[in-house]
Amino acid sequence: MSESILFDGTQQFPTEAEAVRLELQKSLDEKIAELQKSQISADEGAEKIAIAVGIGKIIEKILPAYKNFNMPLCDCRFISEPIDMIVFDGASDMKINNITFLDVKTGNAKLNTHQRQIRDAVKEHRVNCEVI
Repeated sequence: MSESILFDGTQQFPTEAEAVRLELQKSLDEKIAELQKSQISADEGAEKIAIAVGIGKIIEKILPAYKNFNMPLCDCRFISEPIDMIVFDGASDMKINNITFLDVKTGNAKLNTHQRQIRDAVKEHRVNCEVI
């Protein structure tokens, strides 16, 4: 206790206490600035992702109508989730050659966990057909 500096906090701080207070205030101000910067960065990133997802949702719906879409529109069945569409290749000619699970991605978008599981099940031939 004998080494402690006692003072009234409502009055002018002693020189040693003022130096510590200023150092702590500077550190606090730096941390607040870092938090504000990371919040702005996070908000901008979230906004960009939301816009990209919105554009992707629009594109996946109109893609089959695109003139360079190389699958007949009448062979496509839009299901939206978890895969955008199923293409029954040849259905328009009354002869199914193959069935394709199709998902539309824009930019750097990747398959989500559920979509990867579907892709893997198809690749591993874990696909069934049942009639009820």
